[in-house]
Amino acid sequence: MRVRFLVPGNIRHISGGNVYNARLVEGLRTLGFDVEVLPVEGEWPDARSSDRRRLGSLLGAVETEARITSAEVTVVDGLIACGAPEELEAAAAAGHSAWILLHMPFPGHADGERRALKVAAGVICSSTSAADHVRERHGLAALVAPPGTDPAPVAAGSDPPHIVSVAALLPNKSQTLLVEALATLQDLAWTASLVGTVDADPAYAAQLQAAVSSHGLDSRIRLTGQLAGDALADEWNRADLSVLVSRAEAFGLVVTESLARGIPVIVRAGTGAVEALGMGSRPTPPGTAVVLAGSEGGEPEILAGTIREWLSDGALRTDWRAAALAAREHMPRWESTAGKVAAILGVSRTCRIRRDQNAVITKTQS
Repeated sequence: MRVRFLVPGNIRHISGGNVYNARLVEGLRTLGFDVEVLPVEGEWPDARSSDRRRLGSLLGAVETEARITSAEVTVVDGLIACGAPEELEAAAAAGHSAWILLHMPFPGHADGERRALKVAAGVICSSTSAADHVRERHGLAALVAPPGTDPAPVAAGSDPPHIVSVAALLPNKSQTLLVEALATLQDLAWTASLVGTVDADPAYAAQLQAAVSSHGLDSRIRLTGQLAGDALADEWNRADLSVLVSRAEAFGLVVTESLARGIPVIVRAGTGAVEALGMGSRPTPPGTAVVLAGSEGGEPEILAGTIREWLSDGALRTDWRAAALAAREHMPRWESTAGKVAAILGVSRTCRIRRDQNAVITKTQS
C-alpha cells in the first residue's frame, strides 16, 4: 500500500510529535508500506492562505493536480488538519478523504478541529487522552496507536543526584516551575540540566536563564540547548530523576524514554503524561513516578517538597529506581505502534476497494 503522509514543515525542533511521525514512517516502511513524506510549509495551524491552497492541492481538493489513486491512503498530521478544515472538506467532497493523525487537542482552533475531524476518513490518536478528547468534545470515535520506545541502557546516575528536564524550552513545559522549586533546595546536593531547544521561544529561554542566574544556580542548573546522539545519551546516562510538569501534555514521550532507562519521573496530574507513566505496567507501581498535583504554572512548593523527599530519603530513591527498572521491562516498542497503524490503514484500504467495486457493480447492473 502507498501512504502519503503530510507533516508540518514548521516544526524543526525535536518534539514528541515529530519523533512519533518519523518512527511511524520508519516502521511502516519496514512493514512493506510505500510511504511518501510530504512536508507542508506554513506556520501551522495558523498558515497563510497560499499555504492552505497548496495543501488543498496535495489533498486532492483540485482533482487535476492531486493524482491520488484508490490504492493510496493520505494521512495528515493534526497540526495541519485543524488549521485547514476547508481544504479537508473540499478534498472529501472530491472523494479524497484523508486520515488525521492527532497528537494533541487544539483548543485554540476548536471549530477547525471539529470540521476537519468530521470529514476525515478516520482519526488516529497517539494517546488515549487525545482520543478521549475527540469523543467527548466532538462525539467522534478515534483509534489509538500509542508511541513506542527503543531499548536503551540503564542510566548509571550521578553523585550528587542529577535531575533532567527534557523538553523544548516553552512556557507550556513549565521549566520555570522546576527552577523555582530547585531554588528552595540549595541546602541539598544535586545538579540539574534543562535539555531542549532555546530557539522555539527565545524570550522564554532568556527568562529561564535569568531565573537560574537570579537564584545563583548557574553552577548547578545548566541549559544545554537541544541535544542529540552521544550528547543526549550522555545526559540520560547521568540522570537519576526526570521531571515533566507541562501545563498540558497529550502523552509525554519523554516519560517513556526515561522509564526505558530505569529513570523515575515526576509529572503533573491531569495531563496525558500520566498515561505514559502506566505504559510499563498497569496500574503504575508506587514509586515508578510521582504525580505532581497542582494548577497551572504554580505551586513550586509542592514540586520542591516531592524532590526534597526524594533527595533526602535514600530508601525512597532506591524504591523509585526499582519501580522504574521494573516498568522498563514492559515498555512497548515502536514496532507495535507501526503495526497498529498498519492494521488501521489496511482495513481502510480494504473498505475503500470494496466501496469502489460495489460502485462498479451497481453501475453495470443499472
